[in-house]
Amino acid sequence: MIGRKEPDRLLKFALPLVALAAGAAVWEAAVRINNLPVYVLPAPSVVLATLIQDWSLLFGSLLTTLLTTVQGFIAAAVGGIAIAVLFSRSKWLEYALLPYAVILQVTPVIAIAPLLLIYLPQHVAVVTCAWIVAFFRVLSNTTLGLNSVDRNLLGLFDLYGASRTQTLYRLKLPSALPHILGGLRIAGGLSLIGAVVAEIAAGSAGAGSGLAYRIAEAGYRLNIPRMFAALLLLSIAGIVIYGGLSLASYLVLRRWHESALGKDV
Repeated sequence: MIGRKEPDRLLKFALPLVALAAGAAVWEAAVRINNLPVYVLPAPSVVLATLIQDWSLLFGSLLTTLLTTVQGFIAAAVGGIAIAVLFSRSKWLEYALLPYAVILQVTPVIAIAPLLLIYLPQHVAVVTCAWIVAFFRVLSNTTLGLNSVDRNLLGLFDLYGASRTQTLYRLKLPSALPHILGGLRIAGGLSLIGAVVAEIAAGSAGAGSGLAYRIAEAGYRLNIPRMFAALLLLSIAGIVIYGGLSLASYLVLRRWHESALGKDV
């Protein structure tokens, strides 16, 4: 078993890279064989050259988008967990407010963004969009985790006279932690999506700010290689966010929860 772990771990990282290289090779060959102009479909080599050439511009915009993403994610994490805890302590509060959280989730953020940009400062509106997209995932996962505690353990805590606060901090929150971390792992990527959508909705008002504006600007100018380079940076940022949160979840759960026991990073 131990001898098989190393090859399996190598395959886990090598296979996606092989698939990526094969896809890029087919893409490069198709562009060159059909002699496609760069404003129709740039080859991967052209995209990489553009990324290197415009690195300072695109990287600065990426940092702006990531700052918005982090702010929206933190707001969603804190707000979602706090409100879920309130829901667990008062079912009447959950019945009263949860439908509005659902409405917030199912309303397309691209429809809300223009209104927010009218009533709020631009940066606040963009962060609010990132928060809206990620908030419900954290809230729903945390609520599910807090409501899924073993009833026998709840009875045991009640038998020993534990207060509601002690039960919350010593039983409910630790038991709900896998659900909370799963929600945060998904919310990280959703915050990035919300930030990008809001930056696109900001239009010309977002000049010089986020990476989404650079994508829109490149599209208007038919600078398709820059558009693909910006999309590549966004994809890498999303992968890094998801991978970092997955690693954090694994490190927290690896010593005691079944979902992480026996797994290799």
